[in-house]
Amino acid sequence: MSATTHDPYSADPSAPAEGTVYTAGGADWDAIADAQAERGDERIVVNMGPQHPSTHGVLRLVLEIDGESVTEARCGIGYLHTGIEKNMEYRSWTQGVTFCTRMDYLTPLYQEASYCLGVERLLDIEDDIPEKASVIRVMMMELNRISSHLVCIATGGMEIGALTVMTIGFREREKVLDAFELITGLRMNHAYFRPGGVSQDLPDNALDHVKDLVAWMKKHLPEYAAFCNENPIFKRRLCDVGYMDLSTCLALGITGPPLRSAGLDWDLRKKQPYCGYETYDFDVLTHSDADAYGRFIIRLEEMYESLKIIEQCVERLEKMKGDPVMVDDPKIAWPAQLALGPDGMGNSHDHLRHIMGESMEALIHHFKLVTEGFKVPAGQAYVPVESPRGELGAHIVSDGGTRPFRAHFRDPSFANLQAMPAVAEGGMIADVVVAVASLDPVMGGVDR
Repeated sequence: MSATTHDPYSADPSAPAEGTVYTAGGADWDAIADAQAERGDERIVVNMGPQHPSTHGVLRLVLEIDGESVTEARCGIGYLHTGIEKNMEYRSWTQGVTFCTRMDYLTPLYQEASYCLGVERLLDIEDDIPEKASVIRVMMMELNRISSHLVCIATGGMEIGALTVMTIGFREREKVLDAFELITGLRMNHAYFRPGGVSQDLPDNALDHVKDLVAWMKKHLPEYAAFCNENPIFKRRLCDVGYMDLSTCLALGITGPPLRSAGLDWDLRKKQPYCGYETYDFDVLTHSDADAYGRFIIRLEEMYESLKIIEQCVERLEKMKGDPVMVDDPKIAWPAQLALGPDGMGNSHDHLRHIMGESMEALIHHFKLVTEGFKVPAGQAYVPVESPRGELGAHIVSDGGTRPFRAHFRDPSFANLQAMPAVAEGGMIADVVVAVASLDPVMGGVDR
């Protein structure tokens, strides 16, 4: 861009400024403060982010402050826009999973679940999904819930100086990611859920690994209560900060832990069950404080409920060895039996020989299924799931072809972030960090 060309994305330098504008850089804050004091007006507009360690990635907060108090707060989003929803329109239905799993990078399996359930509804195969596939989905989602809550608690602790909470939080999360890697082959962005089931069966040692993980979690999760609940500094930073009552939550469409911390037991796993959640024994926990501390308590206690569900899944899966994990429809199901080769990457020679040796027609069908994909009847479906951040829903539209006509996601971080002004305005600027962290937004899901 030449020196004379105006950047369309920057402010017009010739436009009149609204109020007094200060350009701060380095250690000149005292000069700005002195100049502001001479004006007799202590209100300053500051940018917090988008590149700030306490704004969860690339969230920009525009704060008007009067001294140390926040009088007005606004969000600036879009810095992490990836065009995922548009890209899905140019990929097959199965390939779409590899895109939507990358939106909220802390809860990839929930995006996969919502999307696949929507595709399965349009295909009218919801009742044909193997029970083992549904149980595996539930187990993986609850493991993902634990890992997501651990990141929320860990980063929230780090942002207020509780570094030990951060280190133990990521220690436990690593254990969960090890289980994901064992089962799916990847630590994140798994593309493990597929329309019709899951991509492959559990490894032989997977259930023993998950049992050990549950035992580890039961032993170490009480440490968070010991570090946080009994720490007066931690409680003072969270209690009565970011207060948002039930009427505010309902008016703004807030779901997940912020809604349950306000006293409403809204959880889609109970209210609108999917994947057989109605057959599991667990409780929906609520709190009455409706502040940052109440949201912390909700997430901490929900991890114990997830462990209860995971144990029930393991018990069921032990009785399902050898059962199918993909729908019995060769026109939909991708091969769900992937035997690794000696390089640990591709399929084994025996598996390839099996595919190619069946018949030329079988090989052609396999090729067309993978390259072109299957057709989905025209229509639309919206299937919400209860992600760690609230209601996550995929609105899937088909025109009868092999690719989505439209795929749009109702991301809970996007909806919950509307509450940022409500929880930040009127408080101290130091409490903005705590309030935003208690909402647990992930900007990959907000911007998509």
